[in-house]
Formats: sequence, C-alpha cells, structure tokens
Amino acid sequence: MPDIIFRWNDIIDILVVTTLIYYILSWLQGTRAIQVIQGILLILIIYLVGWYLELHTIEWLFDKFAAVIAMMLIIIFQPELRRTLERFGRGKLLSSMGFSAGHKGAWFVRHLIRAIETFSETKTGAIIVIERNTGLSEYVESGIRLDAIISTELLLSIFSVKSPMHDGAVIIQGDRIVAAGCLLPLSESRLLDKRLGTRHRAAIGITEVSDAVVIVVSERMETISIAENGYLTRSLSRDMLEEKILHLFEPASTKSEILPWSFIWKKRAEK
Repeated sequence: MPDIIFRWNDIIDILVVTTLIYYILSWLQGTRAIQVIQGILLILIIYLVGWYLELHTIEWLFDKFAAVIAMMLIIIFQPELRRTLERFGRGKLLSSMGFSAGHKGAWFVRHLIRAIETFSETKTGAIIVIERNTGLSEYVESGIRLDAIISTELLLSIFSVKSPMHDGAVIIQGDRIVAAGCLLPLSESRLLDKRLGTRHRAAIGITEVSDAVVIVVSERMETISIAENGYLTRSLSRDMLEEKILHLFEPASTKSEILPWSFIWKKRAEK
C-alpha cells in the first residue's frame, strides 16, 4: 500500500472547496432550489443502490440520461447561477464573505428613509422589498430590471403616479434597486384585517414565502408599515423604521462573526 503524502496546499484546496460549498448552500437555503437538490440526492441514492445491487436496468437508464439530467439542472438553477455570477461581476462575493473594503449602510438608509418620509407626507403609495437570504429572482423577473444604486430621487420617480412602475414593488438586493414594478404573491391568510389593501397583502404575502423585509406606505392613511415573517407592524415612527433598516445594513465586520472560520480569528485575537 503506497504512503499517503499530505501536503500543505492540500489544506488550502480543502478549505477553498469547503467554503464554496458552504456559500452555495447558504445562497440556496430557503429557495425552491433546495427542494430540487433534495430530489436529486434521492435519485442519486437510488442510482448508488442500483449500482451496489447490480440492477442493470437502473444503471442503463442513468448512463443514457446523465447528459439530459445535467442540462436540466442548468435550466432549473439558471436564476441562482445568474445571481451568483452577478455577485462575482459586481464584487459582492468577497463582500458577503466579510472582506468588504467599506460599509455604506448609513448612506443607503438615509436615502431610503428620506424617500419613505416623502411618500408619507405626500400620500404616495409605495412598497419596497429588501431581500435577505432567500432569493427573489422569480419576482425580480416579473418587473422591470434597473440594477441601480439606491437614491431618494430614483425611488420618488419610480413611485410617482405618472410612472408606469408605480403600481408594483421595488426589490432591493444589497445596496442596489434591482427591479421595479414587480408582482408579489398576495397573502391568503384569513386572520388579516379586512381593511388592508392590495399593497399590504402583497407585503405580507412575500414575507410568508421568504425572509424578506417589506416597507409599505399607505396612500390613504399616510402610515408606514413593515412586514416580516408573515406579520405586519403598522404606524411605525421614523426612529423605529430607521433602527430596523440600519439593522439590515449591518457592517460586514459584524456579519463576519457567523462565518465558518470566524472563531479562528477570534481565538487569535484573544491570544
């Protein structure tokens, strides 16, 4: 039996692969894609059992349809693959890993709060979706692609009555408005207040199927509400809303505490 030589670059190889798998699963967690992965794993188990028990018909089927299955996977995971490549292209991958060069959360919150206050003062209806871990690609596709930096002026123009996008929702990914005029699923809960309009029901609906946070401004009552985890908190003050949004835009250094290797750096700092 030949000796197994373990080199130092093998450690780097293992760490890189482990990190990639960790972040791929993190991006897919909470999306419909994770259910597809569970189905694929079940099929793979069937194939391995068939191979072990020498069930030749099952082996033949998998050998013939392996290329077709691979093509189907690319089509099924197309939104997630595109989103991942976009993160690479905009440099968001390193930012999400905790290597961000800087944090602009306060700047974005300032523009967001200013726009929401203006909506409330002018009785302009608005619905703004802030994406978190669960991908919202299918809802982004239902609207008009923008991919623009958040600004008060842009939000005001989107929800202007004269704008063709004012009836739908704005979706924010990270620090960018990725789409406007998006269609969201309406909540079918019978426990909701019957007086709630379509915007509020859509806000609750998207939070029932994802972990997004949604800000809603009522054009009738001038109130600001926030939806999260299927619940709606109404009549928020400016300070309460600002505190909530600031929490969503926490600096990368704070979020890096949850990274798989963060405890290593913490131990070194203690020494």
